[in-house]
Amino acid sequence: MSKHTEIRFEEAVEESLINKGGYLKGKASDFEASFALFPEEVLAFIEASQPTRWRSLVNLHGEKAGDVLVGSLVKELASKNALHVLRHGFKCFGKTFRLAYFAPNTGMNPQAAEAYAHNRLRVTRQVHFSERNSQKSLDMVLSVNGLPVVTLELKNPMTGQTVDHAMRQYKRDRDPTESVFRFKERALVHFAVDPDQVFMTTRLSGEKTRFLPFNRGHSFGAGNPPALDGGYRTAYLWEQVLTPDSLMDILARFLHLEVSETKVATKRGVKRHRKEALIFPRYHQLDAVRKLVASARDKGPGHNYLVQHSAGSGKSNSIAWLAHRLSSLHDANDEKVFDTVVVITDRRVLDQQLQNTIYQFEHKQGVVQKIDENTQQLAQALSAAVPVVITTIQKFPFIAQAMDTLAKKGETVSLETGSKRFAVIVDEAHSSQSGETAMELRKVLNRDGIESAIAGEFLDVEEEDLSEEARKALFEEILKRPRQPNISFFAFTATPKYKTQAVFNEPGPDGQPPFHLYSMRQAIEEGFIMDVLANYTTYKTYYGLIKSIEDDPQVPKRKAARALARFMSLHPHNIAQKVEVIVEHFHRHSRHKIGGRAKAMVVTASRLHAVRYKQAFDEYITKRVKEDTRYTGIRSLVAFSGTVADPDFPDQSYTEVGMNDGIKESELPGKFDSEHYQVLLVAEKYQTGFDQPLLHSMYVDKRLAGIQAVQTLSRLNRTAPGKEDTFVLDFVNEPSDVFQAFKPYYEATLAGEESDPQQLYDLQHRLEEAQIFTPDEVNAFAEIWFRNRNEPTAADHQKINTVLDQAVERYKTLDDDEQEEFKGQLASFRNLYGFLAQVIPYQDSGLEKLYSYARFLLSKLPRRKDDTVFKLEDEVSLKYYRLQKISEGSIDLGVGEAEPLYGPREVGTARGEDESVELSTLIGKLNERFGTEFTPADQLFFDQIAESALENETLQEAARANTMDNFSYVFNKMLEGLFIERMDGNEEIFGRLMNDDDFRHLASNHMLRDVYERLRAEKSMP
Repeated sequence: MSKHTEIRFEEAVEESLINKGGYLKGKASDFEASFALFPEEVLAFIEASQPTRWRSLVNLHGEKAGDVLVGSLVKELASKNALHVLRHGFKCFGKTFRLAYFAPNTGMNPQAAEAYAHNRLRVTRQVHFSERNSQKSLDMVLSVNGLPVVTLELKNPMTGQTVDHAMRQYKRDRDPTESVFRFKERALVHFAVDPDQVFMTTRLSGEKTRFLPFNRGHSFGAGNPPALDGGYRTAYLWEQVLTPDSLMDILARFLHLEVSETKVATKRGVKRHRKEALIFPRYHQLDAVRKLVASARDKGPGHNYLVQHSAGSGKSNSIAWLAHRLSSLHDANDEKVFDTVVVITDRRVLDQQLQNTIYQFEHKQGVVQKIDENTQQLAQALSAAVPVVITTIQKFPFIAQAMDTLAKKGETVSLETGSKRFAVIVDEAHSSQSGETAMELRKVLNRDGIESAIAGEFLDVEEEDLSEEARKALFEEILKRPRQPNISFFAFTATPKYKTQAVFNEPGPDGQPPFHLYSMRQAIEEGFIMDVLANYTTYKTYYGLIKSIEDDPQVPKRKAARALARFMSLHPHNIAQKVEVIVEHFHRHSRHKIGGRAKAMVVTASRLHAVRYKQAFDEYITKRVKEDTRYTGIRSLVAFSGTVADPDFPDQSYTEVGMNDGIKESELPGKFDSEHYQVLLVAEKYQTGFDQPLLHSMYVDKRLAGIQAVQTLSRLNRTAPGKEDTFVLDFVNEPSDVFQAFKPYYEATLAGEESDPQQLYDLQHRLEEAQIFTPDEVNAFAEIWFRNRNEPTAADHQKINTVLDQAVERYKTLDDDEQEEFKGQLASFRNLYGFLAQVIPYQDSGLEKLYSYARFLLSKLPRRKDDTVFKLEDEVSLKYYRLQKISEGSIDLGVGEAEPLYGPREVGTARGEDESVELSTLIGKLNERFGTEFTPADQLFFDQIAESALENETLQEAARANTMDNFSYVFNKMLEGLFIERMDGNEEIFGRLMNDDDFRHLASNHMLRDVYERLRAEKSMP
């Protein structure tokens, strides 16, 4: 054992760094503890790399020049931090001296390459660092031109010492006030290393020091895989990460100071807390960015990359690093790979973080431009080839309108995108890259390329039925769908859908997509997120329903089941019992977690459920406070959109602001973050993208499945100081269903077999065989729609309705089952083409015309007469009710196989005839079990349209960027699209809106003002 000591491990690392890595061997005796520098190395570097300035300093100070320069350096390191000095140099008697040179982005500057070669990186062992105790030493120090930047403590398990001992040594035996350990001023990162694992930190704080894993991951979990060459598992650290070129690259383009500021209300006013953190990339971040950059350099634009990184992966920093690298990337011929990097995000936090991070690298303004005014600003930024543009995807459909507006102002903006190449970084892949808006982004960024393809007749499309003007617009639609040769997409998501995998399918280094993976399992095992399934309790509702009428009517089975479930879920006793369970559990078990700061979320099934829950919650708390004042500290907020009308109380309506005592929607997250509120009752809102680390418990009273289940329950997974666990109480879902939802995203997400492109032609054939529409009608529609698509007139609207009405009349002659079959196939065609056209370059005008026609026809086809909500509330009453805990414990995702994700397929959609059963028979069957999801009562039709408009991201963006007059153009243009999205409306009103221009005009004007004012007010828009 004596031959396998810690020294042997040190020797192996040092030998690799020197013989393979290119480091110079340093002398421990050269380290000056009082300065925490290798002074002679500093002077040697400056004399060799900057001889003229050095000689001028010598002429001025003679033999004291060295002491003067080192003294100035020490002061600058203290005031500006080591990272700033490394990147930008330091002042000494009016002259700027460089302490390091970094590799240039291109080979076109030989002087820069020559300067880079002057860097002197040394590895020094057993460095005695302390002014107070000369016996203390560091196992290894890596220095850049005399400045220590990396320290390492190496341990060997064969002598009973592991990486845990190294971390403990840093915490207990390394004084953070010693010069070499002072935060930001000297060593920038500290590694604890043994042959199996690596951990790192950028700030020593005694026992409070937080070490982060710096491991590659193994079998989708934590740790490191065995070395293929029989060496150390951790050899990647010194053979890849800490080599001179790699370390200099990290210092230049990754390491940065993150500054955050929080405001805390005190009796004397608002107190600001400033927090600084030095961000060193974790291994998966460094690996992902470097592999993406290398692929883009080698392959150029025209590729779609998927980065599947779990929550807790540090996605914001990964995006910032990638954006900076891509913005200055040059290929082997020293040509710029991308003219502009476009970052698509809805997160304001990422906006500011990306700007601050890149400013530290570049130290100049204008590199990053945030599009926070209007679409005209986006058009100008793209025209000017701004290196990095941050925007939302909703602005792209309005580019043409913005250019017209600028032209009227006398400003000429040219989007000559044909010669420009773009990198588009997508913050959340499936939410930002679906639908027509994403297609508009592609069309805008390859506008010239598409027009050139049409003008040069490079498009092999047969189309003789449309006018020249309409044909050109049709071809533009066809060409915008597949990937564009001048655009590369880099999409980040933790939960990719099948469509995401199909579109962003660039294979990774292993030959398979996703291009890069950091799994949920690894994030949990490494402690970056909580395991939200570790404490999962399910309740089941047992209840009896009896008829409150004497006769036993015949009722449709399916409709009656839904009506009874709705009656049960909204029954006051049901909600009251669940509220009692929630409050008592939170009071007794959860509120004391996280140092008494724990919060909870209640997920309800609908907006009406949220209203009823809020009422029951406040009523129960009021009652309990009278009995026990400790309940005073449990206060709730409710979150839902729009206005809710309660069908049981026709004169009553409710809003989020009203139920929250006047708290504005924009203020709600901040209020919930305060100590005044502990429970958030939600309906749809705050179930995705809401980061509140103090959320500890979740109470679920809604059917969840697939990605929705993962995203909703993952609201609990953020870590926080003192947060040791989480808790879920589920009234609705079975543990097996939750397992199936999470399993595909726990390790690697598998994709099922590819969708068959022939499905589309089969569907087209069946739709045409039904003889509901004719080819001439499709062509007539396409001629009107594509010819004046950007500025449709009232006459165009009337003509489109006239064309569509011919098919509607034929549809009405079908029986119910035939109607359902045709409508289902039409919807399947619409969805399938919208997806497959991104993956397969069909270049088929017939498909494109039918796709546009289908979108509008679906909005006009009448619904089945029995599709209204079937109500039985007056015919049944609650007999008995009992809540019973069914399961308690964890849901173990480590067992079983994950089912692959499958894409859209054409499946039979016709519904069988709803058989009639006696009400009592159905009630008997329903009383045997509970657990099916049912929808609440329909809301008023206009309220539905208004709510859809309020949640529509395109309209939100338009309201931000336009006056009401300009907004009206967008709103009226999208009105039919809103109808398409809302297929469950009142048919009488729907028909009037589509066919009666006066009625439509009056209704749209009423909704226009209401939607615009609410968007501007509720979203706190400028």
